[in-house]
Amino acid sequence: MANYTNLPAPSPEQGLNRYLQEIRKFPLLEPEEEYMLAKAWVDHEDSEAAHKMVTSHLRLAAKIAMGYRGYGLPQAEVISEANVGLMQAVKRFDPEKGFRLATYAMWWIRASIQEYILRSWSLVKMGTTSGQKKLFFNLRKAKNRIGAMEEGDLRPENVARIANDLNVTEQEVIDMNRRMAGSDASLNATVGSGDGESTAQWQDWLEDEDADQAQAYAESEELDTRRAMLVQAMDVLNDREKDILMERRLRDDPLTLEELSERYEVSRERIRQIEVRAFEKLQERMRILARDKGMAIEGAG
Repeated sequence: MANYTNLPAPSPEQGLNRYLQEIRKFPLLEPEEEYMLAKAWVDHEDSEAAHKMVTSHLRLAAKIAMGYRGYGLPQAEVISEANVGLMQAVKRFDPEKGFRLATYAMWWIRASIQEYILRSWSLVKMGTTSGQKKLFFNLRKAKNRIGAMEEGDLRPENVARIANDLNVTEQEVIDMNRRMAGSDASLNATVGSGDGESTAQWQDWLEDEDADQAQAYAESEELDTRRAMLVQAMDVLNDREKDILMERRLRDDPLTLEELSERYEVSRERIRQIEVRAFEKLQERMRILARDKGMAIEGAG
C-alpha cells in the first residue's frame, strides 16, 4: 500500500478544529476521476492515485468518527482509527462493482473504529462474540428507546424486549448492562483541552441518530425509489443475464465464474463477458430512469 506518512494526523496538541480545517483543503472527487484513480491503483498499484483517494475521503472518516464520541476515548485516536479503516477500504476497493468509494469505505471505517473501542474498553475483550459486540454498540440506544436509561438493573420485561430486538440472550443483556453501568465514563465529565477548543460535557457530544427524522425519511424514500428503479431496469436483461448478474453481484456470497460456467455449460470467460455486458446494460438503463426522475446515479460511469 502507499506510504501515508504525509497525511495530516489528528493529535491532542494540534486540536480537532485545526485538523478538520486541514482536511477540508483536499478536493472531493468526481465519479469519473475516482474511477480512473481506482483503476490506476488496482492495475498499476499507483501510490499517488491511492493517496488522492484517501485524502479526498478524510472528511468522511472524521464525520463517522464523530458519531462515536460517547465512548470516553480520545477523539484524535478515534479519528486515526477511522483513517486506518479508510486506507484498508481504498486498498480493497474494486471500481468495477459500480459503487462509489464512499459507500464501500464507510463499512471499513466503522469496523476499524468499533474494533478500536472494543480493544480499549476493559469491559469487553477481543474474544467477544458478535452478539456481545452488537449489545455493546446498541444497548444504550435500545434502553433510551424504551425509556430505561435511569434504571440500575433492567426490569425483566425490558430485558426480554431488548434481547428480542437485538437477537441476544436475556443473560447477555443483563451482564452487559451491569458492566457498562459500572464502567461508563460520566456523561457530565468535561471534554476539550481548553486551548482553542471549546469545553463541553460528554452528554453534549453524544450523537442522536434519530434526531433528523426528515432527513431519515427522505433517505429512506430515495432508497425505495432506487430499488424500484433497479427492478424496472432489470427488464432490459434476458433471463440468463439476470441470473448471472444476480448471482455474481447481488448475492451476499457471490457464485464463482466456475460454478456458473458449469450451470450454463460455457466457459468461465463467457460467463465473465455476459456479466460485464449485463452490468453495462443495467447501468445505462438506470441512468435513463434516473435522468427521467431528476436523480443522480453514483458509480454510473
